[in-house]
Amino acid sequence: MEPAERLNAAVVAVGRLRDRRAFQDLFDHFAPRVKGYLMRLGAGSAVAEDLAQEALLTVWRKAALFDPGKASASTWIFTIARNLRIDAIRKERRPELDPNDPALLPESERAADEGLDWAQAEDRLRLALAQLPREQSQIIELSFLAEKPHSIIANELGLPLGTVKSRIRLAMARLRLALGERA
Repeated sequence: MEPAERLNAAVVAVGRLRDRRAFQDLFDHFAPRVKGYLMRLGAGSAVAEDLAQEALLTVWRKAALFDPGKASASTWIFTIARNLRIDAIRKERRPELDPNDPALLPESERAADEGLDWAQAEDRLRLALAQLPREQSQIIELSFLAEKPHSIIANELGLPLGTVKSRIRLAMARLRLALGERA
């Protein structure tokens, strides 16, 4: 029996009979070759070792899916190894998120006194905005509440960009004064 046929028969025996001796032969033959292949693909020695073991474990689990009419055992096993390497690279590029990362945790609810402070500050700001001239309050609303760039505001209102910026500066100065902040 040719070596390729012997390897094909070993994979079939593992798939049909869960033949441990056939798997041992496959492991002895392919483990060092798969590790070397993975290292040539750029994996470090430890990673290549892990991926080679994972590839051969996949052979054990999925040997029943092997079809010697479609590919040789070598092609099938090296394809499994290559796909595992690709998955490992993707995982490196897109690390798993840590659910305990403070940036991913929702904001805690404000304490009652803090919520009251915020509500009072909002009321003072609304009152200060209402006291601004209409052309200034309109630009403040577009810039800060609608988050529109100054150039878009200028186009929408048909004003020069410098006028938009001047009105924002004047409005901000009046708001600071109305809110009792230093300029």
